[in-house]
Amino acid sequence: MRVVTVQFERREAVLWLRFVVEGEVGTVRWPEAAGPVRTDDLWMTTCFEAFVETPDGYVEFNLSPSGAWASYAFDGYRQGMRGADQTVVVAGLDGADGMVALEGTIQLPAGARRLGLSAVIEPEGGTKSYWALAHPSGRPDFHHPDSFAVTLLPPEPA
Repeated sequence: MRVVTVQFERREAVLWLRFVVEGEVGTVRWPEAAGPVRTDDLWMTTCFEAFVETPDGYVEFNLSPSGAWASYAFDGYRQGMRGADQTVVVAGLDGADGMVALEGTIQLPAGARRLGLSAVIEPEGGTKSYWALAHPSGRPDFHHPDSFAVTLLPPEPA
């Protein structure tokens, strides 16, 4: 059995994230180290994701345990996909007995309003599991507008 949790904190125009997988982490297919390189199709294996709603659509961020990352802007629900200008930093991957954690930051797009957080976990030789704050359509669909389950408050004045 596995449990996936996530912590996050808004720091001005940056969102800090810490995803933690606990339980049977030894049977997870963890991607090989790739370094901080922008890479497509990260969601095809174990990957952590953040979706940020904006006034003009939303931005998808992928953070891989390999260190690779991606960001895509959308005009609407799965429409107008293109590479986004926002960057991602996968700050580190650490683990202990029965636990693996990934920390990273994403550059929030202007007008960030709501947040969806999710994970794809692929076990060795098994079926992927899809984790999210909400699965509103009854099946995994991280792009669904109701998956953006957290309201992002504006940053506090300094």
